[in-house]
Amino acid sequence: MKKRVTLTFPKRTIQMPVTYRLAKDYNVAANIIRAQVAPNQIGKLVLELSGDIDQLDAAIDWMRSQNIGVSQTLAEIVIDRDVCVDCGLCTGVCPTEALTINPETFQLAFVRSRCIVCEQCIPTCPVQAISTNL
Repeated sequence: MKKRVTLTFPKRTIQMPVTYRLAKDYNVAANIIRAQVAPNQIGKLVLELSGDIDQLDAAIDWMRSQNIGVSQTLAEIVIDRDVCVDCGLCTGVCPTEALTINPETFQLAFVRSRCIVCEQCIPTCPVQAISTNL
């Protein structure tokens, strides 16, 4: 099973090796989608967790017991087709190829199931046609 979560670290737990503990103690794989972590600041980490449902729940309970804020990330990328000019700039930064240009119609194609919501496409869009639905 997979879960996408956003972790918020208090200043005092920023040095904790969370992904190591998830793998070692709970057999949960953590794919880091985005990280904003700096010493003596509140840190944010977006992870895609993979593992057995019971192990995922136990790992999330452990993180919460360490005063790490855990919230499920339900954001999705949204493309405003009325604004999009099908330039294809976003396809160059999409790491999963969820955004591609259809070779026959030359229009932007979006495969939602491939998207990991890394949001790299958002600042790349020159007409601001891409956003998240948060």
